Amino acid sequence: MTGEKSLSALLQGMSPYLNEGEYVFCSVADFSGLAPDEIIGSFREQEGLTLIVERSRAEALGLKYDFVAAWITLTIHSALDAVGLTAAFSAALGNAGISCNVIAAYYHDHVFVGVADAQKAMSVLEGLSRSGG
Repeated sequence: MTGEKSLSALLQGMSPYLNEGEYVFCSVADFSGLAPDEIIGSFREQEGLTLIVERSRAEALGLKYDFVAAWITLTIHSALDAVGLTAAFSAALGNAGISCNVIAAYYHDHVFVGVADAQKAMSVLEGLSRSGG
């Protein structure tokens, strides 16, 4: 199934979902004893391997982190080459004073916001969806 490309359809159908838990971004040299199913996301940078994991697991392994996030999934299947979705929701969140870190995966976009901003971010995203942008 091909992902949605229409910006208006993406915005109206994004249906944000707040995943349970608290998540952190850690920079490590390797997978640091984590099983593949414990890793929410990863990206190799010149400085090291960035891992997104549950806060409790990072703490159990003694991994350092600076930011505790809530994880929101936009449940619409967005095409990887769709234009404008990230710009629209990140601008709406920014206008509300909410910082976001975005991961575009094969089926969905995932937005990480500070845990204190989770409910406000959900309200902003739901409002954006209702208005269609």
